[in-house]
Amino acid sequence: MRSLRFLGCSAALLLGLVSAASSFAQETKIKFQLDWRFEGPSALFLVAKSKGYFAQEKLDVTIDAGNGSGNAVNRVASGTYDMGFADMAALMEFTANNPDAPSKPIGVMMVYNDTPAAIFSLKKSGIRKPADLAGKKLGAPVFDAGRRGYPIFAKANGLDAAKAQWTSMDPPLRETMLARGDVDAITGFYFTSLLNLNARGIKDDDVNVMMYPDYGVKLYGNAIIASDAMVRQKPEAIKAFLRAFAKATRDVIANPEAAIKVLKERDGLIDEKLELRRLKLAIASAIATPHAKAEGYGQVFGPRLTLMASQVSDAYGTKTRVNADKVWNGAFLPSKAELDVFPK
Repeated sequence: MRSLRFLGCSAALLLGLVSAASSFAQETKIKFQLDWRFEGPSALFLVAKSKGYFAQEKLDVTIDAGNGSGNAVNRVASGTYDMGFADMAALMEFTANNPDAPSKPIGVMMVYNDTPAAIFSLKKSGIRKPADLAGKKLGAPVFDAGRRGYPIFAKANGLDAAKAQWTSMDPPLRETMLARGDVDAITGFYFTSLLNLNARGIKDDDVNVMMYPDYGVKLYGNAIIASDAMVRQKPEAIKAFLRAFAKATRDVIANPEAAIKVLKERDGLIDEKLELRRLKLAIASAIATPHAKAEGYGQVFGPRLTLMASQVSDAYGTKTRVNADKVWNGAFLPSKAELDVFPK
């Protein structure tokens, strides 16, 4: 009897170990690269982790701050990161400039349905409309999405992009140079440059903002991208990630104040009031836009993506033409019900 009891206990223990090992084996580790620092919009990803949405999908997700969309694309392409968050134009540029690269990331979910790129000027400069930019000095870092896409803005508004006078600077100096009058206008993300100008003592009422989408530019903004290895080897993990992210997006839009609390837990040095405003500006200008509501959150409209591919090819001067089919795969998106994230 003692032998039978021993065998029974051993079998139960073995079964438990096998079950635990099986459960552990189902957990997929994902290294995720943001496009920028931990600021308001990054709460979308941090909430998914904080609330356990990734864990519920058996994902162990590590989220790291970034330093630009171009670097995010490169790091996912190299395999250093499994997934990332990057401007769609930067992804297109990489794909078209590296046609023989053995591994190229692909967009799997659109987050910023409208590019947040904008042109900022001080009202005292007299710049009110695109035509007023003629002969003016423009400033931005060389890699800025608004600067790279300026030829598209110019063409849409009857300007000669070749005549633009650009001054380059590091990102921290961009708004300072505009405030000092070193340049007449700058390009930057709406929810970044506007708040940076505020921090330099310039009020909203003293700034003129030309949002690219309001002036005929139909570019998409940032999307979630996945590595070639993830697409081939772990398609279900991508689907799980996007389901969790969509659930978090719904929460963040419904309660941005709570989302900023989560961001504060990750980076205790943030200014909660500032980042709350940044998050709300991002939601209004890039996420919950009329285009996003018409096309469906997370999705893209084929003809619009094809147009963007052609425009980026021309504006960025890529080595090969951008093929829209090579930069996007919507097969991993959650169901329509799960993508219903906007308040009624």
